[in-house]
Amino acid sequence: MNLNLVTYSIYILITVFIIIKVGLVCYRNGNIFVTHLVPNDKDFCLRVNNILLLGYYLINIGYTVITLSDWTTVNSISQLIESLSRNTAIIICILAILHYFNLFWITKFIKNFK
Repeated sequence: MNLNLVTYSIYILITVFIIIKVGLVCYRNGNIFVTHLVPNDKDFCLRVNNILLLGYYLINIGYTVITLSDWTTVNSISQLIESLSRNTAIIICILAILHYFNLFWITKFIKNFK
């Protein structure tokens, strides 16, 4: 059995779950955050939050697919675990960085209009 296919399958399942779960949590909580920053225009807040969610999904799914092409051949179970751990950790770090980056720019953008 080809361990690369097993590794890719597990990686896709893990990252899709993480991306969707984090995206939905950030979407729900982000709507409250954006509504607090712009209390007078709820339609604008909803649109901004939808655009952030779409961009979030596109960036993370795109990164996930691109990383599959850079993997080395997996020959053992220990390499499988190492590859999964490293690439999953990278995607989680990118999610955290994007989250704080978005919060920083949204806060800065809204403060300029107040």
